[in-house]
Amino acid sequence: MSSPSPAATGPHPHPHPAPDTSPAHLRTVLLIVVTAYLMVGVDSTVVNVALPAIQHDLGFSPTGLSWVLNAYTLTFGGLLLLGGRVGDLLGRRRTLTLGVLLFAGSSLLGGLAGDGGWLLAARALQGAGAALAAPSTLALITTNFPEGPRRHHALGVYSSTAGIGASVGLILGGMLTAWASWRWALLINVPIGLAVAFALPRSVAETPRHAGHFDATGALTGTAGTTSLVYAFIRVSEAGWSDPRALLGFAASAVLLLAFALVESRARQPIMPLRLFADRDRAGAYAGILLLPAGMFGAFYFLTLICQQVLNYSPLRTGLAFLPLTVVMFTTVRLVPRLLARSGAKPLILTGLALLGAAGAWLWRLRPGDGYAAGLLGPLLLLGVGVGLAMMPLSATILAKIRPQEAGAASGLLQTLQWLGGTLGLSVLVTVYGTTTRHAGPGTPAEILTHGASRAFGAGALIALTALLVTAFALTGRRTSR
Repeated sequence: MSSPSPAATGPHPHPHPAPDTSPAHLRTVLLIVVTAYLMVGVDSTVVNVALPAIQHDLGFSPTGLSWVLNAYTLTFGGLLLLGGRVGDLLGRRRTLTLGVLLFAGSSLLGGLAGDGGWLLAARALQGAGAALAAPSTLALITTNFPEGPRRHHALGVYSSTAGIGASVGLILGGMLTAWASWRWALLINVPIGLAVAFALPRSVAETPRHAGHFDATGALTGTAGTTSLVYAFIRVSEAGWSDPRALLGFAASAVLLLAFALVESRARQPIMPLRLFADRDRAGAYAGILLLPAGMFGAFYFLTLICQQVLNYSPLRTGLAFLPLTVVMFTTVRLVPRLLARSGAKPLILTGLALLGAAGAWLWRLRPGDGYAAGLLGPLLLLGVGVGLAMMPLSATILAKIRPQEAGAASGLLQTLQWLGGTLGLSVLVTVYGTTTRHAGPGTPAEILTHGASRAFGAGALIALTALLVTAFALTGRRTSR
C-alpha cells in the first residue's frame, strides 16, 4: 500500500491560526462538540421506548421493527469513514455544521412520517447526517486538546457522552412518548441542531483542509457490504437459515467486503487506511471498540420490550428503569481518567468487558416471573460500570500518537467500528431471538418473548467474552502517554 504523497496531506494554501488553548475557550469548544455528539448518541436509542407505539401506528412486524434502529445505525456506521474523510478535505467545523443541519432536517421529516417507508427513509438520512457530524466531533477534540491530561479529560467527558447518550435517549424517549407522542423523540432534534449549527462558526475555529479526493468506491463497497450482511441476518430471524434471500445477502456481503478490502489496500487515499492497524495496541483497541457495543445495543432493544410487554411498564416508567445504568456509568466515567493515569488502559478495558459478560450471563437466566429488582437492576448496574470502564480507555488507546492529518480517518474508523458493531450485534441478537421464538413451544406472549430475549442475552454474553479474549491477547499494556 502506497503512502499518501505530500500534496495529498499538505495543508490548504490559506493557513489557519493555531487553535486557542486557553481553559475558557477549550471549555466552550468541548461544550459545543459534546452537545453535537450527545444529539447523535441520544438518537441511537431515543426511539427504543417508542417502538411499541411506532409499531402500532405504522404497522411494523416484530422483527421488521428492528429496522427503525438499523436504518439509522447502518447508514451511520457505513458512511462514517467517508464522513471522516470529508472532514479532512473540507474542514471539520464546516463538515460538522453540514452534518448537524442534515441531521436536524431529517429528524423533522421522521417526526412527520405517515408510513413505515417514510420513517425508515428519514432514519437513513439521519444516519447520513450523523456520519458527517460524528468524526468531526472527535477529530476536533484530537486537534484542539494536546495529548496528555487535557486530552484525557476531554475524552473522558466525550466518552461519557457516547455511553450516557444511549441511556439518556431511553429516558428522554419514555418521557416524550408518554407526555406527547413518539414523534417528538425525533422532532426534539430540530431546535438543538439549529442551536449547535449557529454556535459552531462563532466559537470553534476551522481546521486546516487537506488536498485530496474522496474514496467513493471504498465507501460504496463498504456500505453495501455491511448493509447486505445486516439484511441477511434480519431475513434469517424472519424466515430461517434456508431462506434464499438470506443466503443471497450473505453471499453478496462476502463479495462486497472482499472488494472493499482490495480497494482499500490499493487506494492512494483510502477511507480506511490500513496503516492504522500497524500498531498492535491500536489494532486491539479497534477490535474491542467493534465488539463492545455488539451486545450492549441488543440488550437495550430487548430490555425495552421486556419492560413494556412483560412488566407492563408505561413508556415513561420504562425510560426511568434505565436511570440506574445512566447514574453508575456517569460516575464511573468521571473516575476513569485518574484510574487510567495510575494503571494504564488494559486493566480497565479487561475489567469493563468482564462486567459486560457477567451482565449478559445474568440476563440469560431471566424468567417471566422475575421482577425489575431481581431480574434487571443488577445487570443494568453491571452494564453501566462495564461500559464506563472500557469505552474511554479504548478511545484513548486508538487516538494516542496519531498524526494530525490522520485524526479524521482514525476517529472515523473508531466510530465506524463502534456503530457497525452495534448494528451487527443487534442483527445477530434479533436472529437468535427470532430463531428461538419460532421454535418455541406453547406459552403466553410474555413467556415466549422472555425465552427468546434470554437466549439473545446469552449470545451477547458470548460476544463480550470474545471481546475480552481478543483484547487480552492483543493489547500490550504499555502506557499511551505519561
